[in-house]
Amino acid sequence: MDGSRPGRPAVSLDGLGKKFRLTHDRNWTLKATVLNGHRTRYEEFWALRDLTLDVDHGDTFGIIGGNGSGKSTLLKVLAGILSPDEGRASVDGRLSALLELGAGFHPELTGRENVYLNGAILGFTSREIRRRFDDIVGFAELDRFIDEPVRNYSSGMYVRLGFSVAIHVEPEVLLVDEVLAVGDLSFQKRCLERFARLKAEGRTIVVVSHDLDMVGWLCDRTAWIQNGELRAVGPSAEVIDRFATGAEGIIGDAGAGPSVGRATVGGPAVGGSGLERLSPDDLVRSVGLVDPNGHPTDVVGSGRPVRFRVRYDADAAGEPVTVALGLYRADGTHVASINSGATTRGVARVLPADDAEPGIVEVDYAVPTLPVQPGTYELSVALHDASMRKVLERHTHLLRFEVEPTGVDPQNGLVALNGTWEAR
Repeated sequence: MDGSRPGRPAVSLDGLGKKFRLTHDRNWTLKATVLNGHRTRYEEFWALRDLTLDVDHGDTFGIIGGNGSGKSTLLKVLAGILSPDEGRASVDGRLSALLELGAGFHPELTGRENVYLNGAILGFTSREIRRRFDDIVGFAELDRFIDEPVRNYSSGMYVRLGFSVAIHVEPEVLLVDEVLAVGDLSFQKRCLERFARLKAEGRTIVVVSHDLDMVGWLCDRTAWIQNGELRAVGPSAEVIDRFATGAEGIIGDAGAGPSVGRATVGGPAVGGSGLERLSPDDLVRSVGLVDPNGHPTDVVGSGRPVRFRVRYDADAAGEPVTVALGLYRADGTHVASINSGATTRGVARVLPADDAEPGIVEVDYAVPTLPVQPGTYELSVALHDASMRKVLERHTHLLRFEVEPTGVDPQNGLVALNGTWEAR
């Protein structure tokens, strides 16, 4: 599907503003009203102010920012839940939105009834919903519970059903607000796979998320909103760097404006050392895993020792470098982050790699017992300056590797708890 319309963006904001009234000195009783002799005072609060940007058809567009920055308010304006107080916001194409857990569900109705209700709200006939019904329920994995009232659903069941309805109505524009923060790993993986499919079909996706790595590889362009104002917009890697460093300014598609570092952002890594994602111009030269015998590997046992090894060009960096690592499940779940500046114990060695590559520095992060459950994992790597205020280079989801079971007692979850049982 190609939903593009020449000359017409999928989402357009022109001087958009949204304000709320904050109440002060409210008179809660009639007596207080008579005695105080004045009306309740209000303060105007602008949640959004003077936002202007376009999202093209077929783009996957990210929105990032701190808590309370106005991200969710913006999506509610685009969805028509809130009306702007100044400027305009327009959406070109069939819109589907998943903004809040269970939004639009009637708690006393069954899952089946809510599917039809939400479908009708989105403009579908009963016949069209029936045609999609089995796919909706199957994706949500709610076959056994679809005729139960949704008030009895868990939060995970709520979000699975809501997400499934939102993506199966074949939207031309999909709005998503942090829903991947809810649900198990299997569901999150299916969501990301479906995002990739929608993206390949040319549909427009606008995503609000605090997961910067997910935004980096999923989204083509990103906007940074802070205190209701647009701080930066442009290619995702550059905007994420600016958000991390606090550098403001409109970047634009050409990457105009002062540089704050380099980034390689793409889909999930496909295995190996990561060299296929690196170029001779990158500061990072290689990333890999090393077993206790010093041999490169892409498989490690759960609870077993491993070293993460990063080689970078110190001469090209031109200043002291802090190496940062981010560990993720293959579905994007953040497991852990560490940097060589946070603890001196984390750096096993910092040595010149060899005489054949002058200026190349090799850094190991040694983990005595890798405390994660079996599965597929990915490693992100970033180089910062010594103060950690500037990103020199970032590579997201660069290295993929496997963690295998090691014959210990079976556990469920994300981490392996290496404890012992005691009975008295």
